[in-house]
Amino acid sequence: MKLVLFSLMITFAAFSLTVNAQKKSKVRQKYIPVTKFDPARDASKDIKGAVAEAKRTNKKVYVDVGGEWCIWCHRLDDFYAANADLQNYLDKHYVFVKVNYSKENKNEDVLANYPKIEGYPHVFILDKKGKLIKSKNTGELEEGKGYNHDKVLEFLKEFAG
Repeated sequence: MKLVLFSLMITFAAFSLTVNAQKKSKVRQKYIPVTKFDPARDASKDIKGAVAEAKRTNKKVYVDVGGEWCIWCHRLDDFYAANADLQNYLDKHYVFVKVNYSKENKNEDVLANYPKIEGYPHVFILDKKGKLIKSKNTGELEEGKGYNHDKVLEFLKEFAG
């Protein structure tokens, strides 16, 4: 009788541990935006993560393609940082992800799924299912050695939905 009771206790303990492990594995990990152009990152995985987060939060995906070598990429980053209203709007309506394009990693397999890029940085806007909504040459948003606030805001608003 003691052996049967002991076996039942062990079985119950093992079952409890299995159920707890399954519950923990279902806990969603917080999405961490990709904010640096990193040739070592898996761009496909990064975009899939951004799309999953967009679906969860009912946002669009803002895919920023460029590289650390790109002066205009840094200017765009600096522009958002200097314009809190634009950064806040971007954060409120989009899931942000950077995709590296450099001699170390051109991410050709991933970028082959999108229209040809003429210059960098380049932005792709995706819906919450990952479908391309807009391919944007950011040169159209430039002004002098920076970007035009009103043009950038208009672009963001056009697809925020």
